[in-house]
Amino acid sequence: MNHSSLQRSRRRFLKGAFLATVGASVAAFIHARKPFLLNPCLEPADAALDKNPWLTRIWQGLDPAQVWDCHVHLAGIGDGDHGLYVGEKLKSLWHPLLYSQRLFYMNAGCVATASGSVDDNYARRLVHLARNMPAGFKTLLFAFDWQHDDNGEPLPAASTFYVPDSFARQTAEEYPDVFEWVASIHPYRTDAVDRLEAAVSEGARAIKWLPAAQNIDPASARCDAFFAALARLKLPLIIHCGEEKAVDSARLLPLGNPLRLRRALDSGVKVVVAHCASSGNDEDLDKPGTRQTSFALFARLMERPEWQENLFGDISAIVLRNRKPEVLKTLLTREDWHGRLLNGSDYPLPGILPLISPSQLARHGLLPTEAVANLQALRQSNALHFDLALKRLLSWQGKFFPARVFETRAFFEAV
Repeated sequence: MNHSSLQRSRRRFLKGAFLATVGASVAAFIHARKPFLLNPCLEPADAALDKNPWLTRIWQGLDPAQVWDCHVHLAGIGDGDHGLYVGEKLKSLWHPLLYSQRLFYMNAGCVATASGSVDDNYARRLVHLARNMPAGFKTLLFAFDWQHDDNGEPLPAASTFYVPDSFARQTAEEYPDVFEWVASIHPYRTDAVDRLEAAVSEGARAIKWLPAAQNIDPASARCDAFFAALARLKLPLIIHCGEEKAVDSARLLPLGNPLRLRRALDSGVKVVVAHCASSGNDEDLDKPGTRQTSFALFARLMERPEWQENLFGDISAIVLRNRKPEVLKTLLTREDWHGRLLNGSDYPLPGILPLISPSQLARHGLLPTEAVANLQALRQSNALHFDLALKRLLSWQGKFFPARVFETRAFFEAV
């Protein structure tokens, strides 16, 4: 081995050793269970709501039977014999950020119980939380398909995670009082339309895509047959747009550009833009070579009159620390958009303590300061309830999200 090769090997070794040390330190810090960092996963306590003047307000004017949280992830580590898959990078200290991300997700899902698989414990905790909401409340559980190549062949080794339709469907069937389910089908598959037809017959309420993680270009003609079937079946497409942290390849990031949704909208598909594209920047395809915030591009689509019956946004994750207050203020004050907004929690993210700061939102004038402590306490016992409560209490210039933003059942039953 020559000198340059030895130097490269040494650099790789030192880099690997450094990353492993950082990952181990992060893991140790997480497992130290700092109150501000880790969710203690307390038992849901409905009685506290009866004594809390702020939290009792959140259900006033809401019919729980119409409240469906439209953005909830099934997750695990693949140990429950349900077909779940987690990419190797999420399990390796050589990739400390992804490794730490997985630990945070699992803590937020409160999987550290005495017995049983992580996959099953995650689902059981979610059932427990949903059943501690007022009767009638439900969540939509997301499946998540593999990344595929341009020929429609699955790429497990390139995929961050995988949640089969069968697991989402079976979980919803086992707990029909609190769950509905959402399928995830890659449109490049040769059997994509057949799988879509089957999913609808089995009760799927929507389709979920994350283009940059799955290698789906919504502007490609390869999606046309799938779009035609979605429009015919009147099944909504819930699609992530804007910044995406769970993707290694910069090549795929532009696929999340909101302007790439025009082909689906022109095909008559009901499109729900996850998070209202509230994070990140994308190329302005109408002005090549320039960039805009992803939210500004989403807003441009929302202004088009020909798509007002088909374009929607879900408000999951809009309260995360990395979202700008101006986005929240816009969504609260654009009352003409409120009939096109749908509430979702992006669970388990609301259970990750560092991601959402009620006190920060209060400092920006978006939350009553007096409600902060109550919200923080609620998050430690029921992250689903916390997310809904926080958004019900948000306001700007006297504007709130109305009940119809949270009563999403009619939208997803219109199949």
